[in-house]
Amino acid sequence: MPRVLAVANQKGGVAKTTTAAALSTAFAQAGRRVLLVDLDPQACLTFALGVDADEVVTSSAEVLLGAPLEDAVVRTAEDVDLLPATLELAATDAALVARPDREAALRDALAPVADRYDDVVVDCSPTLGVLTLAALAAADEVLVPLAAEMLGHRAVGQLLDTAEDVRRGVNPGLVVVGLLPTMVDLRTSHAREVVEDLSGRYGLPVLGPVPRSVRVAEAPVRGRSVLTTSPRSRASLAYREVATELLHGR
Repeated sequence: MPRVLAVANQKGGVAKTTTAAALSTAFAQAGRRVLLVDLDPQACLTFALGVDADEVVTSSAEVLLGAPLEDAVVRTAEDVDLLPATLELAATDAALVARPDREAALRDALAPVADRYDDVVVDCSPTLGVLTLAALAAADEVLVPLAAEMLGHRAVGQLLDTAEDVRRGVNPGLVVVGLLPTMVDLRTSHAREVVEDLSGRYGLPVLGPVPRSVRVAEAPVRGRSVLTTSPRSRASLAYREVATELLHGR
């Protein structure tokens, strides 16, 4: 069975999509079979990996409602399979609310293709709605990216509470594998204080941090991960180290 890693934070602008793409690419470059799942109706991950959401016929929206996952998978230039998203996913969130088995939607969709992959990485929606709950219910591990600023703490606490609720309810094996400070400028005392504070505040591993880099913003324009477009950038090197930590932890 593959390990399912949910990359989650309901606060936007924390490099969640960048993190999902970079870690998936690093896993694939390590020789692993990887499925990347876009569960964000904005479809930023789908765009970032060079797939035009307007041309997608079957997406994660249809798959969560019962369409075969293998009918929707797209092979990307990063040697990673992608379950793309479209705006239809926003309506799927509402449709799932009425279903008694809504938390199992992603887990059930992944089951028929489980033997094809070593890793499944889920880019979660920036909310704590049904889509994120389905991701947490299917996941073995949760990684929480966050910006190195004090306001980011509030979102982390809410997400950890949600993860605990999911663990007590439908997924007792769920583990928060760590916090990942992103877009960090360690030249500033504020960023350093935030990173140092994280360790003691939540009692969780703090991975990275991933430094701020303009190369990260340039990569989606080329439809690739920053690990491919700028493999020697500081951000790429940091993401490779995080991927190595996650793989060794498995």
